[in-house]
Amino acid sequence: MRHRSRLGLIAGAWLAAGPAVAGPEFAGSYDWHRTDRGFGGFSAIEVDASGKGFVALTDRGNYVSGRLIRDAAGRVTDIEAGPVAALRGKGTEPLAAGRRDSEGLAIAPDGRVCVSFEDPARVLCYESLGAGARNLPSPREFAGLPANRQLEALAVDGDGTLYALPEQTSSRAGAFPVWRYRGGKWDMPLALTRDGDFLPVAADVGPDGALYVLERDFAGLKGMRSRIRRLDLHRRGTQTGEILLLTGYMTHGNLEGLSVWRDGAGRLRATMIADDGFQFFLSTQIVEYRLDG
Repeated sequence: MRHRSRLGLIAGAWLAAGPAVAGPEFAGSYDWHRTDRGFGGFSAIEVDASGKGFVALTDRGNYVSGRLIRDAAGRVTDIEAGPVAALRGKGTEPLAAGRRDSEGLAIAPDGRVCVSFEDPARVLCYESLGAGARNLPSPREFAGLPANRQLEALAVDGDGTLYALPEQTSSRAGAFPVWRYRGGKWDMPLALTRDGDFLPVAADVGPDGALYVLERDFAGLKGMRSRIRRLDLHRRGTQTGEILLLTGYMTHGNLEGLSVWRDGAGRLRATMIADDGFQFFLSTQIVEYRLDG
C-alpha cells in the first residue's frame, strides 16, 4: 500500500508537469538501517555498471562500500556493506574537523575517487578509497559561493573529466555554473538554468554521456520533492535541459545522491539515496526509477 500511495503522488506530479516529463517508472525503494557509529547523513552514491557494487558518501567525511542484493525483477531487497570508514586528508589521518562536509562523489573509469566539499569549497581526489588525498586547485569563483551552499554535486565522464555544481549561487538569481576540470585547469563551458526553488544536490554522467542533475525543492510543511534533468555535455552555454523525473512532495525522503546506469534490459536506471540527517525518525532510503520508461 505504501508503494501504491507513492505512485499516486508521482502520477499526480507528472500530470501537473505536463509534456516535459518523459514518463519514468518507479523501480522500487529500500529502507537501509544500521546502528553502527557514523552511519547516516548520506549525500552521494555511486553504483557500478552491474547495478550491484556501490559506494555511498556521508556529509561528515565518511563512506561505506558494499553490494546491493536484487531480486529477479531487479529490485533492491538487501544490502551487504563494510564498516563506516573515514576519508583521509593528505596523510594517513582522517580529514580535520571543520573540513569534513563531503557532498559530491565521482569515481573515474581508472578507479580514481573524487569528492567535493562545502565550506571550504574544494575537490579532493584519491587514487583509491583509503588512500591519502590530493587537493585539486580551486578557482577563485569557489570562494565567492554562499556558506553551506557550495560544491554540492560532482560527476565524472568516461575520459576522467570532472563536472561540479554548487547548490546555490551568490546572486540567487542567475544560472547554476557547471565547472569542468580537465588538463589541470577549471573552466565553465555550460550552466544550468534556475527554475523556481529547485536547487542542484547531485549529478552523474550516464552511460549515454549526458549529464544528469538531481534537484531538490523544499517547501516547508509541504515537504520536499525531487527532480532529474538531463543536459547535453557537447553543447556550450546555458541549458534548460530535459526533465526526466518529477516527484510529488513527500513522495520520498531527502534525496541527495544520484547514480545513473544501464540495467540488464538496456534501460537507464537512476539510483538515489536519501539523507536521514542522523535523525532517528527518518530513514536512509535507496530509491530507483527507470528513466526511459
